[in-house]
Amino acid sequence: MAANLPPLMPKATAVWLIDNTTLTFEQIAEFCGLHPLEVKGIADEDVAKGIKGQDPVTSGQLTREAIEAAEKDQTKRLKMAAPKHKMPAVKLKKAPRYTPVSKRQDKPDAVYWILRNHPEFADADIIKLIGTTKATIQKIRERSHWNAAAIKAVDPVTLGLCSQLELDLAVTRANEKRERQVKKTEKRGERLRPIEESLGHAAADHDVAEAPDSEGAAAEPETTEP
Repeated sequence: MAANLPPLMPKATAVWLIDNTTLTFEQIAEFCGLHPLEVKGIADEDVAKGIKGQDPVTSGQLTREAIEAAEKDQTKRLKMAAPKHKMPAVKLKKAPRYTPVSKRQDKPDAVYWILRNHPEFADADIIKLIGTTKATIQKIRERSHWNAAAIKAVDPVTLGLCSQLELDLAVTRANEKRERQVKKTEKRGERLRPIEESLGHAAADHDVAEAPDSEGAAAEPETTEP
């Protein structure tokens, strides 16, 4: 089989190559990702009967020069032509975590367990791990959930809402995020401390400069009338 990807319509392409070229069954089979016997069956009309041929040259999957070179040399293998236009990469949006209906009623118990055992978790971390909503988390935290009396703390791994590996990874990420925030706060405090100290010294110097000189006032000579 070919290392490169087969054409978009392999059997239809094989039909066209059989009808319009002198390529061997092996050459066509390798390019189309088919078995040589399957290509032979297409040629004998035992396979893919009624399929209309698809021109790979028109679709830009092969070049006429590549076909002619392979017709002259049966050992030569066809390869997909380089695309004329570069397709932009498509970023797939990650689908939200799916939870079976039978386990959805267990989510409040799992959320309550995380709130009690991992206060370092942000709401976004819980939502990503359990697949709940911010409003539900807030209600459980405030004990205003409609079923608050029946909610009990249960490990989400035990409930089957996530794996132990996923939970451990979420805990590690939450702790790392918390440490970064602490370090950032400490650095901000270190930057502000010299400014606060300099302001304190300046205020003290200002108070000293404006303090009344009692000795100087006492040393002033008294004036007498003539």
